[in-house]
Amino acid sequence: MTTERRAVHLLGWIATLTAVAMYVSYVSQIRLNLAGHKGSAIQPLCTMLNCSLWVTYGLVKQRRDWPVTLANAPGVVLGLITFVTAL
Repeated sequence: MTTERRAVHLLGWIATLTAVAMYVSYVSQIRLNLAGHKGSAIQPLCTMLNCSLWVTYGLVKQRRDWPVTLANAPGVVLGLITFVTAL
């Protein structure tokens, strides 16, 4: 396996793990919402990080993965906006 393929493979696993972290972070957001408190900034931060990794993954593959890239690009922007407004 070449260095580039190994790096892309590792990036895919990291992106998968951050996707899990993103969904786990919903628990604290739901708890805060049900209690009537301002939402946590963790969920949108994880969303932004996860989507950034997937966009990068889609762009650095030898054959670019446009569906992955385009599906996650809005999450980068919206995650950042949500994170900033949750502070």
